[in-house]
Amino acid sequence: MPDSLMPNVPATLFADPREARRAIRAGRHTGWTANVAPGFVQGNLAILPADWAGEFLRYCQLNPKPCPIVGMSEPGDPFLPQLGQDLDIRSDVPSYRVFRDGVPEGDVPDIAHLWRDDLVAFVLGCSFSFEAALLDAGLPLRHIACGTGVPMYLTNVPTAPAGRFHGNLVVSMRPFKPADAVRAVQVTSRFPNVHGAPVHIGLPHLIGIDDIDQPWEGPATEVMADELPVFWACGVTPQAAIRMARPPFAITHTPGHMVVTDIRNAAVAAL
Repeated sequence: MPDSLMPNVPATLFADPREARRAIRAGRHTGWTANVAPGFVQGNLAILPADWAGEFLRYCQLNPKPCPIVGMSEPGDPFLPQLGQDLDIRSDVPSYRVFRDGVPEGDVPDIAHLWRDDLVAFVLGCSFSFEAALLDAGLPLRHIACGTGVPMYLTNVPTAPAGRFHGNLVVSMRPFKPADAVRAVQVTSRFPNVHGAPVHIGLPHLIGIDDIDQPWEGPATEVMADELPVFWACGVTPQAAIRMARPPFAITHTPGHMVVTDIRNAAVAAL
């Protein structure tokens, strides 16, 4: 979409995170969460059996750029009050992805029927959290103007292994004109707990992306002739690691459909 057709201020979906979660829980919002409750932290989700959780925690600790932990549940407890007093991880995500033996078997709107007493939920920082700051800085975000999520790509960049968890980095992409790309680096550097500064700018083939128009996950976003693709570490990286580790059972969010928390972005910004 040409910049001339992009609205200066995209419509906000649910200014309040509690309102957003109620709508998600009731099935009234089942889509992307980009620009939902702007100003509040959103999170990626990974749910694993307790006997796999220790290795996964170590994997996240060794790979803080794509896997910054913002919350973790006790085994069998679906509530994360530190992220939202009413947050029920079984129902408050618009779409979940179910894995068996590392293979995704489908997406479901809630996981109450799949919940078990041994499951541990991890909520990881998401780049949607810094998008309000980018918009406040006057930097256009095409996927929000188009009402979609961001494109995500599996790269050739290895992550640090931890036990059975290993694999390559997944990145999200947003296109910017060169001067805006510099500003985007400055803005997002203030948010290390939600992926922080980009990991790569331009020349996608250098990180193993052969076709920018064919994302690994999410919809394609057009990169104009006067723009650079800017890549951030992405919290979908654990989904690539789950495919490699092949736990007997796991649940994640469907990419682009995030956990909306009550934590303000200002609380995770660097001073």
